Amino acid sequence: MRRRYGVWRGLGHLFLGAWALAATMSAAAPGATMSAAALAATMSAAAPGATMSAAAPGATMSAAAPGATMSAAAPATRLVLAFGDSLTAGYQLPPGDGFAPQLEAALRAKGIAATVHNAGVSGDTTAQGRARLAWVLTGLKAKPDLMIVELGANDMLRGQPVGTAKANLDAILSELDRRHIRVLLAGMRASPNLGRGYAADFDAMYPALAKAHGAALYPFFMAGVVGVTGMQLGDGLHPTRAGVAVIVRGIAPQVAAALTPHGSGVAARK
Repeated sequence: MRRRYGVWRGLGHLFLGAWALAATMSAAAPGATMSAAALAATMSAAAPGATMSAAAPGATMSAAAPGATMSAAAPATRLVLAFGDSLTAGYQLPPGDGFAPQLEAALRAKGIAATVHNAGVSGDTTAQGRARLAWVLTGLKAKPDLMIVELGANDMLRGQPVGTAKANLDAILSELDRRHIRVLLAGMRASPNLGRGYAADFDAMYPALAKAHGAALYPFFMAGVVGVTGMQLGDGLHPTRAGVAVIVRGIAPQVAAALTPHGSGVAARK
């Protein structure tokens, strides 16, 4: 009889503890959350030895074995902004196959909690990217931990002056300097049919800008994709899903390095 009473008494404590937790949460301001310490205290009041399960996103609360302890909170999610043209926008690719989702998946596979925001717009030149930069940054809920700048291909394909593209990219990087946002500049290469002089000036633009702004440089965004069978769509310009995977495999190490403490992938001047 005493044993049965003890069981019912323990269940009563657990019920009262759960009720107290619900009351505390509902009394809080709309959208407010309970701290891990307060939650653990309420749980221990409900049933001695009960703890909170892993704090991963979407995890629920459960009673743990007696003597178990509360796991460490999950690391904060890092924000990467992929700012570019159709190459980052995922032109003609199904959702999930473009650059942003594939890069995010690759980073998470490396154990890096990161969200990659797709800010690519098909057809954008450096001038159009410059014009919408402030609007894009203002619309974000948080300051990016890293911004990948991939622009210039459309300027080149239209034969626009290299000096104009360089001035626009310089203005974009200067604004990011002012906002103290880390940058990974993705370079492009000019088509040979534009002439050796144009190609030389265009190709040299990206290393020069990266050096001037102390930004990291990924020399050629389309490395391993251009001219490789199955890596580009029928237009011969944009990457397929497999082509994007090649791009991500190449650039991901630099992105990961920039997002880890004291990462060497991006200059620490910011």
